Amino acid sequence: MVDIKCQNLIFSNIQAIIFDKDGTLEDSKEYLRQVGQRVAKIVDMQFSGLEQPLLMAFGINGDSLDPAGLIAVGSSAETAIATAAYIAQTGCRWIESLAIARQAFKSAEKHVGNIPSPMFVGSLEVLKNLTKAGIKLGILSAARTDEVYAFVKHHQLSDYIQVQIGVDEGPSKPDPILFLQACQSLEVEPGSTLMVGDSMGDMQMALNAKAAGCIGISWIRQFENLIGADVLINHLNEIEVVTQQHTLILSKQKIS
Repeated sequence: MVDIKCQNLIFSNIQAIIFDKDGTLEDSKEYLRQVGQRVAKIVDMQFSGLEQPLLMAFGINGDSLDPAGLIAVGSSAETAIATAAYIAQTGCRWIESLAIARQAFKSAEKHVGNIPSPMFVGSLEVLKNLTKAGIKLGILSAARTDEVYAFVKHHQLSDYIQVQIGVDEGPSKPDPILFLQACQSLEVEPGSTLMVGDSMGDMQMALNAKAAGCIGISWIRQFENLIGADVLINHLNEIEVVTQQHTLILSKQKIS
């Protein structure tokens, strides 16, 4: 077990850290924005007047993407259902609405090019350092499972990431069952596992699963979406492994 320091907070006896993918390890903002804009246009071609309402629901405003918006934090199933609801309110039957929404996302992803986005600068080094310290690492994302696997393969992370979990048709964040499943796969207890993510769903999920702690990250310093986090950071390198000597120094400082 290892102690993890994040700013002035120390998490003791940590065995594992579970990371969100989009917005945490992967800088996927531009990809998600382009997909959302394409979906809105495709749907609007069939149902005039839905482009702007959909963009607003997705959290897209011109070139900006709301990190708390639907397309940033929702699973693929959730975004398709939400899109279908807008289509259905035009009078289209539900089954047809859902099929149209799913096809719109499929077409948009193909058009944009479903290639994993770059990792945030410095993220790989953090994963390497944590692995070297003996901490088990996993990814738990609202993205589809195949997208999580593609991300790990594309960035050659299999030496560091031991568990890869996405959301397909089952439960989504903030359901704690996902975090518990990840811990079970890593063979660790939730009470010795940290969650690192960029959304309230990540924080609530970990809290409900009684995780050792929640680290909220915003690379763009927008922290209002991270209620429930024990500590807020804007770069993954703020997650540090505490050496025995460092722990001793901190203990002496507390005594004095």
